[in-house]
Amino acid sequence: MTMNQTEKILAGIKQAIHEGGKVTIDLKEASSLTGSGDTKGGRTLFDDAFAALRFANPFRMCSRIIPASGSSVQFVAKTGNAASQTNPWTYTFTPDIGSPNTDTTIWQLPTRVIVAQLPIRTAVMDDVNYLNETLVADLAMEFATIEGKSMADNNDQAGSTTNTTGGTNGLRGLNYYPGGAAATAAYGTSGTAITNGLHTLATVGHAHSSVDLESLFDMANALPPQYWGLPGTCWQMHPSYIAAIREYSHTGSASYALVDTGEFGQGPAINILGFPVIPNANLDPTGTAGNMPVYLANWPLFMTIADVQEMTVQMMEQTAPGFVTLFAEKRMVSTVRDPFAGVRLLES
Repeated sequence: MTMNQTEKILAGIKQAIHEGGKVTIDLKEASSLTGSGDTKGGRTLFDDAFAALRFANPFRMCSRIIPASGSSVQFVAKTGNAASQTNPWTYTFTPDIGSPNTDTTIWQLPTRVIVAQLPIRTAVMDDVNYLNETLVADLAMEFATIEGKSMADNNDQAGSTTNTTGGTNGLRGLNYYPGGAAATAAYGTSGTAITNGLHTLATVGHAHSSVDLESLFDMANALPPQYWGLPGTCWQMHPSYIAAIREYSHTGSASYALVDTGEFGQGPAINILGFPVIPNANLDPTGTAGNMPVYLANWPLFMTIADVQEMTVQMMEQTAPGFVTLFAEKRMVSTVRDPFAGVRLLES
């Protein structure tokens, strides 16, 4: 409250005491309009705080999300068979010596931290409505943008390669998992070192033109059929690839083109080969690991995101004259859970 407003309140109280009745106190800075233009019509009116919508993390739309705690998360997968692979229909097993056996693969990843510091001018805190709430919401969206880029295109094995997305302090990006032919997906080495758990992902190369439906057909064929009908099986595509595939038409012996399908026949290539399409701008066609603009996966099995269940948001008072600083941090980790549940496209 300004000195001028305080004086008006005191004057109003005196008036009410001497004259009685109800007194209306006008707390606006200027008593009347004196013309058009800045400073001619009273004090500045601040609109409610608003932040432009950021691109949230599309990987969270279908991936498995679990709570976590501590400084690291260990993942485990059963990679062996419990039944005899030669003849499971008889009692042909040897007890106590592990034949048949159930092999397991483990890998452990440290939780990574995203931090932000936002100085706020104290002079506007009382004037801008919902400023604190909007800043916190915007920081959460900014965190989503940062983590999405790291999940797609960060190399956690070499700091200098992708330091803008975290490097060795960032998440394990999908594009930096080793690639193999369509039928060569495999679990990575087992252990707790940062080099373990680098699974081999089935990678389909363009066999036709740069953007074509035939390559997407090859991807769908490379995804094992047990994943086709499961909830959460969908495409994630860079928006530029979606735009290009909508313009594609085949000129061979069989003429066809992409036809969008959906509840109202609308959307950005909303279904292809019966699988929903999610636009994901983090799958940069010019990424440092190569052009990988398209993934087809059963995302609940393919990718796991573990969020540490503590997030710090703190206001630091008077860190600089006239300012307070909003400090926020969150911790998380992400990994490929089942390397057989996803296929990616490598553009030439």
